[in-house]
Amino acid sequence: MAEVSRDRWMNRSAFTMAAIGSAVGLGNVWRFPFVAYQNGGGAFLIPYLVALLTAGIPLMILEYGLGQKMQGSAPHSFAKVGKRWEWLGWWAILVGFIIVVYYAVVMAWCWGYIYHSFTLSWKGQAQDFFYHKFLRLTNGPGELGGIRWPVILGLTLTWVSIIWVVRHGVRRVGKVVMITVPMPVILLAVFVVRGLTLPGAMEGVKYYLTPDFSKLLEPRVWLAAYGQIFFSLSLGFGILIAYASYLPRRSDVNNNALITSFANCGTSYFAGFAVFSILGYFAQATGVGVEKVVAGGPGLAFITYPEAISLLPGVPSLFGVLFFLTLLTLGIDSAFSLVEAAVVAIRDKWNLSQSRATWIVSLPAFALGLIFTTGAGLYWLDIVDHFVNNFGLVAVGFMEAVVIAYLFGAERFRNYVNRHSEVKIGRWWDICVKFVIPLVLGTIILWSLIEELKKPYGGYPNWALTVGGWLVVILAVNLGVLLMDKKAFLRFSLPASLAVGLIALLVNFAPPMWVMFIISAAVLYGGLALSLHIAHKKQEVWLDIEDEAE
Repeated sequence: MAEVSRDRWMNRSAFTMAAIGSAVGLGNVWRFPFVAYQNGGGAFLIPYLVALLTAGIPLMILEYGLGQKMQGSAPHSFAKVGKRWEWLGWWAILVGFIIVVYYAVVMAWCWGYIYHSFTLSWKGQAQDFFYHKFLRLTNGPGELGGIRWPVILGLTLTWVSIIWVVRHGVRRVGKVVMITVPMPVILLAVFVVRGLTLPGAMEGVKYYLTPDFSKLLEPRVWLAAYGQIFFSLSLGFGILIAYASYLPRRSDVNNNALITSFANCGTSYFAGFAVFSILGYFAQATGVGVEKVVAGGPGLAFITYPEAISLLPGVPSLFGVLFFLTLLTLGIDSAFSLVEAAVVAIRDKWNLSQSRATWIVSLPAFALGLIFTTGAGLYWLDIVDHFVNNFGLVAVGFMEAVVIAYLFGAERFRNYVNRHSEVKIGRWWDICVKFVIPLVLGTIILWSLIEELKKPYGGYPNWALTVGGWLVVILAVNLGVLLMDKKAFLRFSLPASLAVGLIALLVNFAPPMWVMFIISAAVLYGGLALSLHIAHKKQEVWLDIEDEAE
């Protein structure tokens, strides 16, 4: 697409608010406070801030700078770095696409809970209501059960909202985020004020902030800090590259990255007070310790917190509506940013209109999301989320750092982003991108892989983890290569994936003796066959040269 026809943000504020809205999502409320509590409370802020400064901000500068310099989507930008790296951009886009498929379903749950908040339908039975009455959860991923029509209604409302925003381009995005970004912060402030005025609130806050410095000696805590930073800043999805591509070339990069990063992390920290003050009250009201009611993820949002809300004095139904409205407004910005990243990639590749590209992304995403509206939807959501984040998203971040640091050149890139930025970065950025980020993200991938091999995730059957986990990740990589180049897909990506899949099947189902026999035979005789094939090709070339000489 010609650069002159590229859309532009209305102003810097629109871009900044959109970037903050993309980064600040559901995880800021239901993940960060729980991770902090698990990993040393107040002491967790030390590795968290170190991770922010050495990985979060450097990677955000990288993505902003890449999008602004190349004036294109993630695939377009990496293709300009080197044509063979276009697949990396598509991989980022596909990881984001997979996530928005089930992220929209979580937002559909929020629509349903707004309705149920008026009557506090879950009162006294929050867990039973969520699992058995609202989701109608089956006994396992192999038992799909029926489709939950109320969830499909919420899913439809979510996608109508996303399409309405995205199909009109970044100018509408810039207008919408002026409402949807500050609104959840205001609503969180309401919960903080209300929570801190409740009996038992300070006991909950103590659990959130009391430092346990002994945790800092555990490598797991530092990995958790880096993981939280990476997952919460919308890195690795291609979103920030796409958003920055709508900036003029002379725009600031570094300070925009600082504003987005600190705003996101500040929101996470602030949300912890809203969560733990209410949990402290809940613990006192039910006569148990705070540690008994602390939970993270969907369990916090749809079981623990609603139950606590139902016990509030005054008008608890109002706070129920406000809480799930908070989750919706947090989620919608992240959702349409994921879609926008894919839409920009399609537009750059095939020169389609914004509206048409939006429908091309949204309709398949809605259809694929139907699996998560069934009675087994929560199981599949959990499996896909675990694998796509730990083995897809983290790998994208790892590769981004390697490609820019070693192929494009860290110093060359730093000189570019410093050119028009209000805040200049030094050689510390080079060190972070060259060494710190690859080392940390590589360790997270290796750690996750070891944990996966030691014990299957969540106690799910191997077939479910293979289909909903490994297969999804491998398909994303292969589709990324296919979108880049059909020949590369057929020659390298597909055969390699089939080989990995075969080894995985052997490891899971074949006796160890046969596994070793097949692998050894493949390496030895496959290597011999490949060597002979190369020698044959070289012999033909040599004979051709001799013929020409004669």
